[in-house]
Amino acid sequence: MTDQTTSWCRFIGCDVGKATIVVFDSGSGRTVTVDNEPAALAAFATKLDDKSLAICEATGGHEAALLDALVSTGKAAHRADARKVKAFIRSLGTLGKSDAIDARALARYGQERHDRLALWQPRDEHREQLHKLVTTRRELVRESVIYKNRLAAPGAALVADRLRRILEALAQEIAGLEADIETLIRAHAPLLRAREALRTIAGIGATTASALLALMPELGTLHRRRAAALAGLAPHPRQSGKTDAYRRTRGGRPEIKQLLFMAALAAARHNPTLATFYQRLRQNGKKPLVALTALMRKIIVIANARLRNLQIAI
Repeated sequence: MTDQTTSWCRFIGCDVGKATIVVFDSGSGRTVTVDNEPAALAAFATKLDDKSLAICEATGGHEAALLDALVSTGKAAHRADARKVKAFIRSLGTLGKSDAIDARALARYGQERHDRLALWQPRDEHREQLHKLVTTRRELVRESVIYKNRLAAPGAALVADRLRRILEALAQEIAGLEADIETLIRAHAPLLRAREALRTIAGIGATTASALLALMPELGTLHRRRAAALAGLAPHPRQSGKTDAYRRTRGGRPEIKQLLFMAALAAARHNPTLATFYQRLRQNGKKPLVALTALMRKIIVIANARLRNLQIAI
């Protein structure tokens, strides 16, 4: 992978679709369309020079072939946060919407912010498999909650049997995915060591540890503030004039925040050290949710440090 200290002089905006990718090249000023299939993308990536930085958005996995082609040919790429790109486009005063406009905006986004953009690093095969298993399990658990609520709703008697059969099927698939996750982790020593290190933290069980490894693979390589921000737990000030309101956590990955909420609840009740930390915040006048959020932030910082120490030890 090209080093991030490279001085980029050509920025390639890629608006990814299911069948095609619209590409804007800041060097030539041209916009072209490339088929979103491996052979065409490999040919496209080969034509880029080492001073090129390609920028795309996450589009439900349709960007995977593009990123694979870029990485395999040694070209640099950044997968941008769609929310940040949309805010950037609005800041330009652009009102129109088309694939070509978006591709041009992505190139400009890269040109103006390239010194702060993290280069795309593909997950290893085991991490990729773990991510798929964990995200599928989370989706099925979410569906299970929906059907349980429907079953408990008034007037559900007419469809109760069908809902129960659906819930039974979902429970079987969730159990199967959990077994697959366990098999995968036990077959891969680095993942197993990392999970066991996370399980030493109060409130984090096997399911939460596995999910953290899948959904936040950067753990162990980040500064503590960056780890908190990526988990959506960095407090942002809300100050204007004489008003200084409670800081709020924004951004990050909401799925991580959901995982840590349950971990923090358990830690606040059952771990002496973290429970003391939580109670001290409450005694100092912090609202329960504010104190719990601080505990969540403490847990992710500890998790990041544990995995970093594990990597150093290895």
